[in-house]
Amino acid sequence: MDGNIAIIVGVAALALLIAGVLAAVLLSRREGVLGRLSQLAEGQAAAQNQISERLQAQERVLAKLLDERLTDVSKRLTEGLDQTTTRTVKTMTDIQKRLAVIDAAQKNIGELSAQMVSLQDILANKQARGAFGEIQLRDLVQNALPPSAYEFQARIGDGKRVDCLLKLPNPPGPIAIDAKFPLESYHQLRQGGDESARARAGKAFSDAILKHVRDIAEKYIVPGETAESALMFLPSEAVYAELHANFPGTVEKSYRARVWIVSPTTMMATLNTVRAVLKDARMREQADVIQAEVQIMMGDVGRLDKRVANLQQHFDLASRDVRDIHTSAQKITKRGQRIEEIEVGEVGPEAAPVEELESPKPRVISAGGE
Repeated sequence: MDGNIAIIVGVAALALLIAGVLAAVLLSRREGVLGRLSQLAEGQAAAQNQISERLQAQERVLAKLLDERLTDVSKRLTEGLDQTTTRTVKTMTDIQKRLAVIDAAQKNIGELSAQMVSLQDILANKQARGAFGEIQLRDLVQNALPPSAYEFQARIGDGKRVDCLLKLPNPPGPIAIDAKFPLESYHQLRQGGDESARARAGKAFSDAILKHVRDIAEKYIVPGETAESALMFLPSEAVYAELHANFPGTVEKSYRARVWIVSPTTMMATLNTVRAVLKDARMREQADVIQAEVQIMMGDVGRLDKRVANLQQHFDLASRDVRDIHTSAQKITKRGQRIEEIEVGEVGPEAAPVEELESPKPRVISAGGE
């Protein structure tokens, strides 16, 4: 029993010793761990301080960069806004100008619409339509020819009046122009429905044209007073184009009747040709005048040449007289010298007799001016 107690005590003491040793070891390790933890904490604090400083430096750099970028962006936005404002103001100004032009154009369109309505009213009346053609003819002729080359409402033949008479020299002579506007038959032709309606409208259109052609040929082609042909003026290019495109037979009949159908465009070309003919006629007249003046001038030149020849004869005679006078003066001088050499009172056989002075023979000037 005592032995067991001793063993137990011994074991307990051993256990206490072991526990003390372990406690000492643990304490030592705990202090080492605490030291290491303290070192780690200090290192971590230093690292945190370094990281904090770096972060602050990066923040300052980023703040500076952000300020620079914001300043640049603000400057660009300001410039962009200024440019945009300038372009916007310019665009608005251009839009206002265009709107003003559009307003003016709209106003002109309204006026043209009113004029078109009045033009339709004019063309609906035959007399007004005839006056419209005459006015258009008058404008074309006045713009192309001088006033002396034409006459409006001229009387020809037995008192008939023609819209315009072109005063051309013979040949061909004065050419009569009459304005016609067959609008009703043309509208019927354009509005024709079926084939038979179009045929009837075409025949009516051709008959209207040929009636005007016959009237012009009978009234305004006067033998011995006007040219052998006349002009029929159609004041519509559409009517003229329709006639020449689809009615060649009607055009041929007008040619045979010596009536030439013209539109405003072809009328202007015809008037330009007339102007060239008048210019050529004036040039021929002026050439005749120049030729007559040259002949008169040649007569004057002949008389001048004859008078120059007579003056030359007078100069030749005067030159000969001057030479004779000079010769006589020389002889007088020589006689004087000889007289000075003679000694008064000593007259000898060697003395030479004094010769009589020669006088120039008088010259007779002819009655012709010599």
